Amino acid sequence: MNAVASDATLERKDTGASTLAEAFRLTAADREGDVAIRTKGDAFTITWGELRERVDALAGGLAKLGVERGQTLALMLSNRPEFHICDLAGMMLGAAPFSIYNTYTPEQIQYLVQDAEARILICEQQYLPQVLEARKSLPALEHVIVVDGDAPLRTLALADVEGSNPGFDVEAAVARIEPTDILTLIYTSGTTGPPKGVQLIHRNLLAACEGLEELIEFPRDGRVISWLPSAHVAERNAHHYLPIVYGLQITCCDDPRQVLSYLPEVRPSWFFAVPRIWEKLKAGLETMVASQPPEQEQAMKDAIEAGIRKVRLEQRGEPVPAELAEQVAKADAEIFAGVRAMLGLDQVESINVGAAPTPVEVLEFFHAIGLPLAELWGMSETCGAGSVNPPGKVKIGTVGPAAPGVQLKLDTDGEVLIKSEVVMLGYRNLPEKTKEAMTDDGWLRTGDIGTFDEDGYLTIVDRKKELIISAAGKNMSPANIEATIKTASPLIGQACCIGDARQYNTALIVLDADFAPAWAAKEGIEDTSLESLAREERVRAVVQEGVDAANAKLARVEQIKKFALVRGDWLPGGDELTPTMKLKRKPIAEKYSLQIGAMYSG
Repeated sequence: MNAVASDATLERKDTGASTLAEAFRLTAADREGDVAIRTKGDAFTITWGELRERVDALAGGLAKLGVERGQTLALMLSNRPEFHICDLAGMMLGAAPFSIYNTYTPEQIQYLVQDAEARILICEQQYLPQVLEARKSLPALEHVIVVDGDAPLRTLALADVEGSNPGFDVEAAVARIEPTDILTLIYTSGTTGPPKGVQLIHRNLLAACEGLEELIEFPRDGRVISWLPSAHVAERNAHHYLPIVYGLQITCCDDPRQVLSYLPEVRPSWFFAVPRIWEKLKAGLETMVASQPPEQEQAMKDAIEAGIRKVRLEQRGEPVPAELAEQVAKADAEIFAGVRAMLGLDQVESINVGAAPTPVEVLEFFHAIGLPLAELWGMSETCGAGSVNPPGKVKIGTVGPAAPGVQLKLDTDGEVLIKSEVVMLGYRNLPEKTKEAMTDDGWLRTGDIGTFDEDGYLTIVDRKKELIISAAGKNMSPANIEATIKTASPLIGQACCIGDARQYNTALIVLDADFAPAWAAKEGIEDTSLESLAREERVRAVVQEGVDAANAKLARVEQIKKFALVRGDWLPGGDELTPTMKLKRKPIAEKYSLQIGAMYSG
């Protein structure tokens, strides 16, 4: 058994708070006149002092409706200021606000609200039809509150609830909250069954925030963009709880597809995104380079290639020749600094990627242009914390050493085990599942297979349940194969590797919804819909080139022998992807059984 523990004795910045609710009061008092939340172009701004006033006014109104310590509060909101206001109001009462993915159907909403035993649900107009349909099967759901526009029959307007109980003592309610009280529920995305409600307590999230601050040391004027689904632990931690504890300014981005356009205005101190965002950003920069006049294009390509050579030498621990170092320093001053400023990433303290494997080529590219993109790893059950590459000490291809205050070790079968204050209280209403997730001596079973290097840096192989074992008995990681395929061609948006108990690997490939139509138009193809392009031989030929390039980087047993182009797209929250864009492998195998069967027949 291989064990690695972080140095949990390092000095931490003391927040002076024992709960997130107390942390909010302290931050609001300390930063009263500073802007807490804003939207693009300052269309909406609210200071910490004003935020506290609105939160307290709403907390009183919710208390009047019966919300109290130990209860839950359902939220179905996009990335808008009201999310933070409503969540904080519930928090002040000692309740546990939790978020529902905005793509959920009435049946899924009903399951979560019933499991959480929520008596109040707050949503916005665009999700009201699904909510009202779900309400028909939720007799215990007493109130639905609408944050925008008029409230239809049998619902309440947020404006009418806010301020309806002016005499309520918020400070007294906050004083009753304990560090072991449940702060929120994070419902797992359900890749292998119904979602499980991860119960996170105040102490869990404070420990996670303190660990991040220890690594990154956020400046007092730190800024983040709220753009991921608030039902995801990464969004809640990075763009809600962390700002509450350390006074970071939040800019709300209500359309996640537009997040990159927010970077130049916000110039965030910390930016976290899933691999697909970084892959698209890399492809966009490469397209920009290719559009330059020939001499300038070549200069930029040479600069990037030199940067990558330097990165690879540094990663291997080899000396960088003075001539190469000078060439890269000059390129940084003349080219890369301008690129970083253009992107809006010239003031980041740290930039991170997680939730799925990130191809080495993507990581090397950003390091080469002076953006040391670092992989991290965590899960809902650990507040998103686990391991992270520290700034200045990134090992490309790993997810870093254990985060501050976290202990990691490998079980006999290679499964990563974790022990820390960030580990959940347990799964809601599922004592047997909670027991299964823990070892007898208190370690959480993560379900991920990993390896450690000599410096204690962790590499995740894949999910234990998702490893492919070929007919010949070879173990393979589908996620790593898929990551290699996706970066081999900009035409490829998604890939799902098939091969468990098979003689060879195949893949279902989805065309990139942004790049493929633009490429097709340049090629003179009239019908640029994904459905039509999946039947186009010219498209298939270019995808085949990408698959061939990916195969050249894969071991023989991992290589893709055949592939099928899917007609259409895979969207978050749909049949094939969870809301966090993880593949639903079993539903995919069932839905595309005919296409998969055809790749193994004859």
